[in-house]
Amino acid sequence: MGGKGENLRGAVFMMLAMAGYVLNDTMIKLASADLELAQAVFMRGLAVSTLLGLLAWQQGALRYRPKPSELRIVLWRAFGEIAATFCFLTGLFHMPLPNATAILQSLPLAVALGASVFLGQKVGWQRYGAILVGFGGVLLIVQPGGSGFNIYALWVVAAVGFVTLRELTTSRLPASTPSLFVALFTAVGVTAVAGIGAVTQEWQAVPLRAWLELGSAAGFILVGYVAGVAAMRHGDIAFVSPFRYTVLIWAILLGLIAFGDIPDFWALTGICIIVAAGVFTLWREQVVSRKQAAPITRQPE
Repeated sequence: MGGKGENLRGAVFMMLAMAGYVLNDTMIKLASADLELAQAVFMRGLAVSTLLGLLAWQQGALRYRPKPSELRIVLWRAFGEIAATFCFLTGLFHMPLPNATAILQSLPLAVALGASVFLGQKVGWQRYGAILVGFGGVLLIVQPGGSGFNIYALWVVAAVGFVTLRELTTSRLPASTPSLFVALFTAVGVTAVAGIGAVTQEWQAVPLRAWLELGSAAGFILVGYVAGVAAMRHGDIAFVSPFRYTVLIWAILLGLIAFGDIPDFWALTGICIIVAAGVFTLWREQVVSRKQAAPITRQPE
């Protein structure tokens, strides 16, 4: 159990991680004004892969040799990350930043549902109810059939599915697998696929502004990764995890400042529902975990 100081440090790292991820998305969305999707992802990927490679080399993760069964899991995880990256950014390039970010926050609900269906984990009726309510919040943001419907929101919904695949496969990795090895393998895979896609498109001249945006994006996503790992190593998960929803505050502020995007009433309502359902799901997971971990004491006869 983490003390008050450790919990606060974990919360600060989690908020920093969320800021890093949203700032990365903001920079990539700004760069989309000058570059095609594949080119932008490829150029960012080169920077991220280089930085991760140097970090993995310094930590000795490059010497790791996974077993064949472990490599298959890493490959499936990379597939989920690659598909999620292109689905999310396709949606992000054509819809408001807060809306895209909010839909992605239904991930804990999707992971809980996926763990129940594919991994056989027990999920009580309370969490099933929270999942149903949370997905109702997603529908309020997507607004299918409404005047504000944006077809690209469905790309973000698809991204949630692929990130769920990534998370479920990650849970199957042995604890001995170095996180940096997995992260570098995935980053190289995303970069390689983006490079193949960039070949099929006309290569755009890269203005100085786009160079700065992509360089910033690479730095911010690395901050998000490092701070996210640190957040889980400080304090209690039950205390730290809900701070991941500060990502929505960052997204709304940056969406307003950078793009003039303001979520409408229904989108804001959906955001609140997703946050409430997500926090409840995290709380219920902790309650169930504590009950399962509690020693069974025999009552005197």
